[in-house]
Amino acid sequence: MKQIDYFSTEFYQNLQKSPDKAQALRQAMLKTMKNNPNPIDWAAFTLIGEAD
Repeated sequence: MKQIDYFSTEFYQNLQKSPDKAQALRQAMLKTMKNNPNPIDWAAFTLIGEAD
């Protein structure tokens, strides 16, 4: 699985568990970072707009 697919899946699964977008993004980044420490796979994602 490509890292972008993994990251996106993690983000949306986290978002289903909790409506806090910032926390969902953070958890997806941490899990992706743990599986693949190369920042190119997770560092470019940012949350734009309101976090809640």
